Amino acid sequence: MTQAHADEDLSCQTSIGKPLSAESPFSTVITENPETILFEVGSFEMQLGDKPQASMTGGVLLRRDDKLAAADAARYDPEQSALFLEGGVRYEDPDTLILSRMAEFGYGTGRIRFEGAEFSLGNSSARGAADALEINEIGTLSLGGVEYTTCPPGSEDWLLQGKSIVLDTREGVGTAKNIKLRFKNVPILYLPHISFPIGDARKSGVLTPEIGSSGRSGNEIRVPYYWNLAPNYDATITPRLLTSRGLQLETNFRYLTERNQGSVTADYLSNDSLVKDSRHQLRFNHRTLWNNSWRNRIKFREVSDGQYFEDLGGSLSVSSITHLDRHVSFDYYSEHLSFFAQAQDYQTIDDAILPVDEPYRRLPQMVVNAHWPVSFLKLGLDSELVNFDRDVGVTGWRFNATPSVEIPVSRPGWFFTPAVALDYTRYELADTLAGAETNPTRTVPITSVDTGLVLERMMSGANRIQTIEPRLLYVNIPYRDQDGLPVFDTIAPDINLVQLYRKNRFLGGDRIGDTERVSLGITTRVLDLDSGRELMTATIGQTRYFSDRDVALPGMPVSTNETSDYIAQVRFGLLRNVNFDIGHQWGTGESGATKSEARLQYRPANNRILNLAYRFRRDSLEQGDLSWSWPMASNWNFVGRYNYSFRDQEVLEQFFGLEYESCCWGLRLVSRRHISTRDGTRDSSFGLQLVLKGMTSVGTAADKLLERGILGYSADLR
Repeated sequence: MTQAHADEDLSCQTSIGKPLSAESPFSTVITENPETILFEVGSFEMQLGDKPQASMTGGVLLRRDDKLAAADAARYDPEQSALFLEGGVRYEDPDTLILSRMAEFGYGTGRIRFEGAEFSLGNSSARGAADALEINEIGTLSLGGVEYTTCPPGSEDWLLQGKSIVLDTREGVGTAKNIKLRFKNVPILYLPHISFPIGDARKSGVLTPEIGSSGRSGNEIRVPYYWNLAPNYDATITPRLLTSRGLQLETNFRYLTERNQGSVTADYLSNDSLVKDSRHQLRFNHRTLWNNSWRNRIKFREVSDGQYFEDLGGSLSVSSITHLDRHVSFDYYSEHLSFFAQAQDYQTIDDAILPVDEPYRRLPQMVVNAHWPVSFLKLGLDSELVNFDRDVGVTGWRFNATPSVEIPVSRPGWFFTPAVALDYTRYELADTLAGAETNPTRTVPITSVDTGLVLERMMSGANRIQTIEPRLLYVNIPYRDQDGLPVFDTIAPDINLVQLYRKNRFLGGDRIGDTERVSLGITTRVLDLDSGRELMTATIGQTRYFSDRDVALPGMPVSTNETSDYIAQVRFGLLRNVNFDIGHQWGTGESGATKSEARLQYRPANNRILNLAYRFRRDSLEQGDLSWSWPMASNWNFVGRYNYSFRDQEVLEQFFGLEYESCCWGLRLVSRRHISTRDGTRDSSFGLQLVLKGMTSVGTAADKLLERGILGYSADLR
């Protein structure tokens, strides 16, 4: 939002004064001992008496390490072991600039005290003023009667006022008393005592509350409390009040060690007023990395009921979840060997899914893959042992082993890889129908030839290169009767550019599709030789069959088509401001389009984004999606998204909003309406977020909605 106003924003960086430079008559002070305070003076006068003092006038400069101080005059008092600077006092160190009318440097205490000070911090636009400002020998900064803002001089749209503030730079913690936050000179927050982190330091305390509204759950307020338990683990506890449902408690615990990292989330809503029952969510994610190439992952998720995400999730993508994955896995990878083992379960939360259609539990699953080069050959073995378990239907073990031999031949511009493999599968089944075999087996040979070319040419008139990359895959798999085998995890996937060059037309080990076919494809690319950027890539491919395919999944017909659908994909990036992707699948004859996806992004600047997308699946969906973030006028930005289903003739999600940004604050207003449940129930909400740059944000988390809904949008207000 801010890029278009870069020239206007330069005023935000205005300092309260110019730094000491080489043009200063006092900038040439040099010392070989940084512990010694050196100074230069314009004139020097010693006054003798009962209390001897030294007075310096005509300009004074002091330097110690990377700290500088200058003033019109100075007075040294040996009894107090202090040096007093008077008139035009200026103090600089790498993180602070202070201007004041008078300063006291105490040698014995190491204290520096300023009266009537103005200050700015670091390279940011943060600045302020204090009746008294004191820096002690350990770097703690104490301010009395203080005002603070990130607005430029002459503008105080927001202002933090306090009786006293103490900034402990060693501990990275600040404390303040009697704090009042003003916006447009209107008090919006008062706190008698607060503590807060400085810079990137973490500190326990209450985070900024979030306020919002929802048509189905009522008004909402969240007050997160952050608990910094240790440098490597923390927790966030968030009471969430939904006026139509009750009080929900959300907790999140994170940990990080040398080899482990993870998080635990637990949410609980006691006695939801609308459903008259308590509701909860539990989520656990863990990962361990060992130095010997082993890895462990744990994932667990559970909710109390099937409508949990619909009522409390907040987005259509979350509310459409039908199964929750829970698994514990171990894996190992080396140059020639990989091992994977897991125990996996699911929680089905869609009540419309029948028990016979629920996914199987894998208790356990083990996969071993190995590939070794031997002379001009490449030997391979892919194997799996898994136990499928479910409360309804056939259960049991499946063992699969596929040894293979390849002869890879590769030269500049071409490759040729003939291969042969033997797929062996054996089952140990339980709960079968009467008379069904409990130990069926299957053995299928697989032969293939994969070959292709990579041709290049220089394009005239530009430092670019174009490639032509044809590829051919021949596969022969004889028919084996597999009607007596169960179907545990196997599907017939949609054809795509990956599936085009897979040997088995099924995903999963329960079916090996008989076939004799040739898959043909050609890809062309345009590359910029100066940057290495891929400016354009286009691919088209199709599979041609020499015979019918008799192996099918239960209830599905055999395939007699002589060809597959055509598949095409184009990615266009010749123009730096335009990205265009399109994927299209269509059949021969009168079958027409089967699947189509297209996405266009126009982005002439970081704050100017226009996205247009289209998705089509025959007999399934047809949707259009328009989203944007675009400046309307100086400091104003228009944002929005419109997601429409042409098949259902209804809007799936829409939101529209305005953003306003000044030098030191921003405002977001977003109105949203979307389908929130699987049965089409709609929900509406309105969000207002006030962003005080360098301080905090107040209101709803509208920035998170915009980042999720608008591709390329950034919520950073600069």
